[in-house]
Amino acid sequence: MSLSSSPRTLKAGLVLIHPESAQVQRIISLQYNPEKLTRSLQVNAAGGEAADRSEAMRFKGPAVETIKLEADIDAADQLEFPDQHRTTVEHGIAPQLAVLESLAHPTVAQLRAVDQQASSGTLEIAPMEAPLMLFVWSKSRIVPVRLTEFSITEEAFDPSLNPILAKVSIGLRVLSVDDLGFAHKGGNLFMGYLQSKEQLAGKALAGSFSSMGIGGIG
Repeated sequence: MSLSSSPRTLKAGLVLIHPESAQVQRIISLQYNPEKLTRSLQVNAAGGEAADRSEAMRFKGPAVETIKLEADIDAADQLEFPDQHRTTVEHGIAPQLAVLESLAHPTVAQLRAVDQQASSGTLEIAPMEAPLMLFVWSKSRIVPVRLTEFSITEEAFDPSLNPILAKVSIGLRVLSVDDLGFAHKGGNLFMGYLQSKEQLAGKALAGSFSSMGIGGIG
């Protein structure tokens, strides 16, 4: 028996949980981890051009963080063993794409319920609630997110025109305690995410005035 010394590569993905019970509804692991992850942070500062000077160095809340990534989905691995992957043989990667697309829509049942409420004369219809979505990139980076943009480029097809190779682009916005509140499961996860960053920042080596070519400030 041969033992590999290579570490097991973890899979990134999304987890959908019930917004109230926190019960896991679906786990979506990416087939291949993206080669690049783009994150941007928009500072949520109190100060502005016309703001009082006392507000110049104050935060209103956590920064607004967005995440963008591209993931490949390829049927080649499954088609190599057709007897074990009949769904892929019959539908290509359409089921995997459909799961991701479902993140952008309310369910048919929700749409029909809204239509029934409207037909019965309900004056105020609440917006349809989606599951709480978590972006998982290792155990140290689990954050509540909202899907903001999604695109699919289908690059190859089987003889029945089922897609067998595609590139998926996903845009996410991190949901903070400003969005969810402190008592919400997602708010709790965000605070843990923020705290882990503070702990990592504490491990970074401190700089020095000499490296900047100055003796000090003042």
